[in-house]
Amino acid sequence: MFSTVLIANRGEIALRVARTCREMGIRTVAVCSDSDRDSAITRYADKTVRIGPSAARLSYLNPAAIVTAALQSGAEAVHPGYGFLSEDPDFAEICEANGLTFVGPPAALLRRLGDKAQAREIARAAGLPVLPGSSRSPASLEEAREVAALIGYPVIIKATAGGGGRGMTVVRDPREFGRSWARLRAVAQATFNDPRLYLEKFLENARHVEVQVLGDGNGDVIHLGERDCSVQRRRQKLVEETPAPGLPGELAERIRAAAVHAAREVRYAGAGTYEFLVGDDGDFVFMEVNCRIQVEHPVTEQVTGIDLVREQLRVAAGYGLSVTQEDVQPRGVAIEVRVNAEDPERGFLPTPGVLDEFLPPSGPFVRVDTHGFPGFRVTADYDPLLAKVTVWAPDRRQAIERVDRALAEFRVTGRGVHTTRDFLRRVVANPVFRAAKHTTGLVDEMAVEDAERLRLAG
Repeated sequence: MFSTVLIANRGEIALRVARTCREMGIRTVAVCSDSDRDSAITRYADKTVRIGPSAARLSYLNPAAIVTAALQSGAEAVHPGYGFLSEDPDFAEICEANGLTFVGPPAALLRRLGDKAQAREIARAAGLPVLPGSSRSPASLEEAREVAALIGYPVIIKATAGGGGRGMTVVRDPREFGRSWARLRAVAQATFNDPRLYLEKFLENARHVEVQVLGDGNGDVIHLGERDCSVQRRRQKLVEETPAPGLPGELAERIRAAAVHAAREVRYAGAGTYEFLVGDDGDFVFMEVNCRIQVEHPVTEQVTGIDLVREQLRVAAGYGLSVTQEDVQPRGVAIEVRVNAEDPERGFLPTPGVLDEFLPPSGPFVRVDTHGFPGFRVTADYDPLLAKVTVWAPDRRQAIERVDRALAEFRVTGRGVHTTRDFLRRVVANPVFRAAKHTTGLVDEMAVEDAERLRLAG
């Protein structure tokens, strides 16, 4: 096993990885930007290396700075967490070229699956159902228009290097296509350093269901069940739960089997997530693969008792998986809510500021993954995630009541700082959510209801 691991990330996921490393007797090296030099991970890790200014492109997205820090600190491996460089094949390749183990799939596999258009074709070749769409990135706007017309509106334009809900836009009117295409190309270039886009048919009000897989890189792949991630705003997840509620058992089993089959076909290594959409016709289609640990991995850990980061490190070190499919015995229900420093009343705009008060919930079966503390400065430079509150209960009804109780306990104050806490309480109180009838359109439906309520009140 590794003696020292550098964690190429920040925030709660950096702490999450460091905690498992400590339990495994692995020394940790944290990296930080100027604005994160007093962050929670810098206080927890065994060593900290400053890698650049606050801007992510000059620090957490700077492969040279991270690899230099790893080499100078004696690290043998680099754990990328999620986001930033976690699915960047060039970064994985640079690590490998410098004798560092990248904790994740090898660069060649990242290159294949990280290209979302190519991942579609790999899934199709493996026999998975996919939405109508482009098999590659259209070479021109004119070609893209032709593909969109062939697919039929509405269509969704996606960045081929995108992920985590970023780099997407829905077009319902052909007259808006050119403007949307140009805008997203610019966003893709700025965000992922890759302007290529592809197209898919947009499935209205579907359910977003994903399967957690673990692979040893030699063809042994298992699944740890499915998660429902349908509560989203602008295709960014807000609430995740496992098992997916209201999903027929036979359909859930087919989705899990499809994910395992597809992962075996590519000899997947480490932790990964195969994501699907379930339509109102009761069938499913493949959407994409996320080749990293997911933000929502705690819900899977809560019902299985399996430490996903430990499995990642074992596979990367050549030890293989510590569990078999027969060992995976999910129990109960887990729900995770993301408490972000955002103002739901203003379209979920980020609200930077200094936290005066930060008191996370606790109590029976409540897990909080956070990097916040009183005095912590929320900046506009990074993702606004403050904390993930995950609860476990024997059944969904108790899990919903428990997550509401936990959110009610959560106290976060600071000048100018707003959070999604109260909005999340509204979500879990929503009768459609409670009946497990919700889709990816739930948050938009709630916004329409709010607007109508204000109109009638006015």
